[in-house]
Amino acid sequence: MAGSTSVVIAALFANGAIAILKFLGFLATGSPSMLSETYHSISDTGNQVFLLIGIRYSGRKATQSHPFGFGKAQFFYSFLVSVMLFGIAGWESAKHGYNALMHPGHGGGGEAVLLFGMEFRPVWVNAAILVGAIVFETYAFVKANAELRRQINEYEWDGLVQAFRETSDVTTLTAFTEDAVALGGAVLALIGIGLTEYTGNEMYDAATALLIGIMLMGFAIALAWENKRLLIGESVPTREEQRLRKLVRDHPMVSHVDKFRASYVGAEKLLVTLDVSFNSSLSTEELDDYITEIEETLKSEDDRVHFVYIEPEL
Repeated sequence: MAGSTSVVIAALFANGAIAILKFLGFLATGSPSMLSETYHSISDTGNQVFLLIGIRYSGRKATQSHPFGFGKAQFFYSFLVSVMLFGIAGWESAKHGYNALMHPGHGGGGEAVLLFGMEFRPVWVNAAILVGAIVFETYAFVKANAELRRQINEYEWDGLVQAFRETSDVTTLTAFTEDAVALGGAVLALIGIGLTEYTGNEMYDAATALLIGIMLMGFAIALAWENKRLLIGESVPTREEQRLRKLVRDHPMVSHVDKFRASYVGAEKLLVTLDVSFNSSLSTEELDDYITEIEETLKSEDDRVHFVYIEPEL
């Protein structure tokens, strides 16, 4: 939880500063790419606020009406972020880029702009802002990447693809994705503005804005899909189920694991229920002791296991 919070706070700081810089750049130059990037950063800043709300809400203690706690709040707010990323940042960026392509001639032009009493060409204003954005986004991305890599090493995933498919820490995943896309968007905007300056053709700037929007919408759909599996209670991956099953099956008093169910009820919080056949010679007191022993084994071997319910079969 602490790792996720620090990742989101870093992204919030970076995106807030970048949004202001990009908007000032758009006001000064009228660049379509800069407006697309402004939409992007404003959306990202709002998204970090929602992620922090999700983290805080999910930390509430369990109640009678929510016996497994409020952990799924992170899934809901992360899903909300993916919708906002698609609707605000992606759609508005793509729409603005498309309009600029269809109706050229309303971009930044080549006339110098006045800033702090000095004249600068628009390309240098935008380039300076985007380079600053890349620096800020790199800081946030490094934080998110470090936390995701820690999880990859801890849970022995093959890499980012498997982490994306199997992680329940959607807050870190969302922050990582946003930061990666933000870096890519800033680089694309820099290329588009540079090509427009070099060729004198504003279509490059407009096309870049459209590409940024399409990229944002694509990643938003992928994030929404990953959050959906957790919101509707998808079971853990087969590899994880087999590992947990084996821990129970290897107990000397267990004859067979009849049924196994495991699902996430929060970020890195697993609910595990089992129907287990025990040695028929066990007394009730011995059975209770062995059930407690198995529960403790599962929790100690995998810190994501928070709730264990075992139905004994003799």
